[in-house]
Amino acid sequence: MSIQVNRLSDPTVRAFVTAVNAHDKAAFEALLTPGATMSDDGSDRDVADWTEREIFSSNGHMDIESESDGGRGLLVTYRNDTWGEMRTRWRFTVDGDKVSRFETGQA
Repeated sequence: MSIQVNRLSDPTVRAFVTAVNAHDKAAFEALLTPGATMSDDGSDRDVADWTEREIFSSNGHMDIESESDGGRGLLVTYRNDTWGEMRTRWRFTVDGDKVSRFETGQA
């Protein structure tokens, strides 16, 4: 059973997931600190390039299975038009009300 996005504990992570699922690139970018970083399966990636390819141009969508660490750790069924559906883990570093780093990878 998935967790409804509006019930996620951390408001910044909730806004991140909402922006991803709405394909709202402007809202997504507004949630990131200047110089925000990310990694995919342990390898650092360029945030703008990765999110365009893996989220926005491929219709990425997050279904939340569970959360941990006060809502800053998520277990997600993630799907997009490129890779289909897979279980992924997401971890967020939040500074104030913005994401300074997120890490994702297969679970």
